[in-house]
Amino acid sequence: MTPPTLAKIALLLLASPLALAQNADRKLQSAALNGKQLEITTSDGKYVIKPYSSRIMETTFIPRGERHDAASHAVVLAPDQEPATLRDEGGALQYGTAGITVTVTKSPFRIAYAYKGAPLVAEKLGHHKKDGAEVIDFELDKDEALYGAGARAVGFNRRGKRFTLYNKAHYGYEERSELLNFTLPVAMSSKMYALHFDNAAIGHLDFDSGKNNTLAYETISGRKTYQVIAGDSWEDVVGGYTSLTGRQPLPPRWAFGNFASRFGYHTEREARDVVNKFIAEKMPLDAIVFDLYWFGKEVKGTMGNLAFDKDNFPDPKKMIADFNAQGVKTVLITEPFVLTTSGKWQEAVDKRALATDAAGKPATYDFFFGNTGLVDVYSQTGKDWFWDIYKNLRKDYGVAGWWGDLGEPEVHPSSVRHATGTADQVHNTYGHDWARLIHEGYRKDFPNERPFILMRAGYSGSQRFGLIPWSGDVNRSWGGLQSQPEIAVQMGMQGIGYMHSDLGGFAGEMLDDELYTRWLQYGVFQPVFRPHAQEAVASEPVFREEATKALARESIRLRYSLLPYNYTLGFDNNQQGLPLMRPVLYEEPKNEKVRGHVSSYLWGREFLVAPITEPGARRKEVYLPATSAWFDFHTGRRYEGGITTVVPVTLDHIPVFVRAGAFIPMVKPVQSTSQYNTRSLDLHYYHDASVTAGGGKLYDDDGATPEAFEKGQYELVRFASALQGKELSITINSEVGKQYQRPERGVALIVHNVAAKPARVQVEGRAVKFGWDAKTRLLSVPVAATKRAVSTVVITLQ
Repeated sequence: MTPPTLAKIALLLLASPLALAQNADRKLQSAALNGKQLEITTSDGKYVIKPYSSRIMETTFIPRGERHDAASHAVVLAPDQEPATLRDEGGALQYGTAGITVTVTKSPFRIAYAYKGAPLVAEKLGHHKKDGAEVIDFELDKDEALYGAGARAVGFNRRGKRFTLYNKAHYGYEERSELLNFTLPVAMSSKMYALHFDNAAIGHLDFDSGKNNTLAYETISGRKTYQVIAGDSWEDVVGGYTSLTGRQPLPPRWAFGNFASRFGYHTEREARDVVNKFIAEKMPLDAIVFDLYWFGKEVKGTMGNLAFDKDNFPDPKKMIADFNAQGVKTVLITEPFVLTTSGKWQEAVDKRALATDAAGKPATYDFFFGNTGLVDVYSQTGKDWFWDIYKNLRKDYGVAGWWGDLGEPEVHPSSVRHATGTADQVHNTYGHDWARLIHEGYRKDFPNERPFILMRAGYSGSQRFGLIPWSGDVNRSWGGLQSQPEIAVQMGMQGIGYMHSDLGGFAGEMLDDELYTRWLQYGVFQPVFRPHAQEAVASEPVFREEATKALARESIRLRYSLLPYNYTLGFDNNQQGLPLMRPVLYEEPKNEKVRGHVSSYLWGREFLVAPITEPGARRKEVYLPATSAWFDFHTGRRYEGGITTVVPVTLDHIPVFVRAGAFIPMVKPVQSTSQYNTRSLDLHYYHDASVTAGGGKLYDDDGATPEAFEKGQYELVRFASALQGKELSITINSEVGKQYQRPERGVALIVHNVAAKPARVQVEGRAVKFGWDAKTRLLSVPVAATKRAVSTVVITLQ
């Protein structure tokens, strides 16, 4: 970066409103480069500033007399060898990379950040103490919107709120919840930057609740480290954040299917009957989830048994094997609480598996389920004891997935001690490190298998352990449904891309078939399709009345038809950190009107989804981003982008739109993903005169091997369109990993929005027969299976 550019940045920063901030008590004493990092000594401590990449900068403050804790629960990226320069401009130091520049004003001492010359954010008072808390605050522009702080339902633009950072369940919440199971110390701005506060202890994140243009992180103790992540797009910002904290492994393919789940299945006979009913009703199914009755006959007094109740489950090995033969995986609930009345209490005590009190004895306390201890996932003895239970259930019984419930932990007194700190110091990372325990156990003992880890609580970076989150015990109500898109989209922005809800709602005995239908229709376009609820009203669609059952079947079959598209979204999340559910803000980051918009969202890049969240709706107002024209997924009607339109609503589907120029790979639905393959593909292309070049892809592998892409055990099929005059060319090009055999694949190409019968269609230069429907404006072209990796279709339009 040239000196004139640095000087210009300094002037911009000093001239901006952010320059008004100062801390008169902090004096700069010296500054120097130590390798790539900048070390600054001040009158009250030391700053260490270093780049992780051109878009990620970390700042740490070490107060005088304190020792720095170098360990991060969140960060896994190694600092980059990105060229970094330091210049002394007289009144300020300029330190930075080709992307982020840090301006350190000498007097009054102040740190500010810019990205490619544009001011981002600046410390206000920097690190200081206030009302017993350790605080770092920042000066905000008066009009920037804020996102982050984990899973909440408070409105999409979260500016003006002060959030507690203490993972906590909220039973029966509806359209609003200030505090839920995932509280993440992350703030994101409409100026396209993120601030991640790299400290796990409990505290608060204040998004300008005092209306004085201040963002503040407050904590009880711990590291005084934060990272600034910037980019040219939201994809850059979230991609940078997930490169810093880790990317989500691609889940097993069956995780994209339908789950049977309730609270809960009491007996083996009951569970078998449910699976058989799904098959008899021709309703696709990939997994059955067992709540706590698998280890106890009663809700209270049995938690911690963690072994099949032999009275009600006389032959669990055969049951699980039979389910597997039917294409249905078995998922078991586990909790970190071991009751003093459970069969494993003494064993857990003897193995020193439990968190302790101040005297070093197993800490016990009462909560809803009984008198309990808590597994210490921070001690080696606790980890070993807990993992042995998982390992034996996997190895001896064939259990395929795990549900970690109550992992906030739900009740976690401050007096409890763990191997690495107090309850308050580790509370927010407990679910994170519980998921780590299972993830690392699989890598050691089942290295050729992708784990499924459903967890109710986590922390920054939990996605790298394969954690699949859900939004907790939402009420079975319209208010409960209304809060779900905000929670899921926000969590995707914060790196945890598989946030989903108990479809139909969990809490309460409300029987509302319209609500159930709308929730499942929304569920088609969220990361995990899992109806779950208290058993007083059936959560499984096979037990609903016939009309509702028929609508649920269509939703589930659509979910399975979209498997090629959805699985590819999982691949993009794994490789790039891209959320599966994305805000409209991603499309138009400079459009102030969409900064608080979440009544519709993007499912991947190509779908725009507008859930129906009110009873009796017959019309829905939908904003269609200006970046494209859009097609109604169900009717084919074309809409211009950049408009708000009112669309009619019927009970059989929710409004869904597809981007002009999109490729949507689909298959015929199967009973379970064990029958899935892409040898016969329906490839939908949404032709429009406004699109001269389009593209898309399909990712495929065996659905089970960890890191299949990195091992060369994959196929990546790229689709491309080119429109020149009246000639539309579509190319299908297969890239195959070195350890993979691509299938011979027949493709039924369906081109939408073809106004007139084409003059000619050629496949590989030879004219072929085709179908064209004047009413639907659909062109159908068969592309026969071939060993060739490339196929080209040329359509001569009228």
